[in-house]
Amino acid sequence: MNSKMLPGRFCILFLSVLIGITYTSITAKSRDMSHLQKTISKKIVRFHVIANSDSDEDQALKLKVKDAVVNYISPLLKNSKSIAESEKILTEESAHIEAIARQIISENGYDYSVNTTLCNTYFPTKSYGNYSFPPGEYRAYEIKIGEAKGKNWWCVLYPPLCFVDISHGVVDKEGEEMLSDTLSTDEYSAVCQDSNVSYRFKYLKFLNSLVD
Repeated sequence: MNSKMLPGRFCILFLSVLIGITYTSITAKSRDMSHLQKTISKKIVRFHVIANSDSDEDQALKLKVKDAVVNYISPLLKNSKSIAESEKILTEESAHIEAIARQIISENGYDYSVNTTLCNTYFPTKSYGNYSFPPGEYRAYEIKIGEAKGKNWWCVLYPPLCFVDISHGVVDKEGEEMLSDTLSTDEYSAVCQDSNVSYRFKYLKFLNSLVD
């Protein structure tokens, strides 16, 4: 065998092994995240407000509805100790929540319908302050405005992160402690962006797309 061919074959072998290790690691990480998403989804309730459309007016209206509903429900949910308790409160208050939403819509010159529901729904990856929740199905309280074809606003009702900093979506120390107490160590690490570790390839840059 030509000795000049050895370095090239060695590089190919090394690259194949590296790609294999990377793929295995990514696959394992994906399985772990999928499992963590399922366990996280059993411990939180999300809040979902969907605008009639993506027009500037409908998006602005969505935020006004969100502000009014959050201001109303905040004192009722803030001391909730469980998902069951939060869902009970939301179910009992749905008529009042719908009335508040309709009032805001009417005051702003619209006649859109309002529908609220407590359901399981799919969410893509969503970030809230320093936290990023993995994609998957979650329990959520939804408010649909009109045709509900616009971009949505979301937060977490239990633990009550919606009420930490409504305007900036920032989770303060109290909110961090509530979320940390609700989730396991692995679950908390999975959603806390500050704790995530990204592995990057300095020279084999085309492999970076595999770990993104």
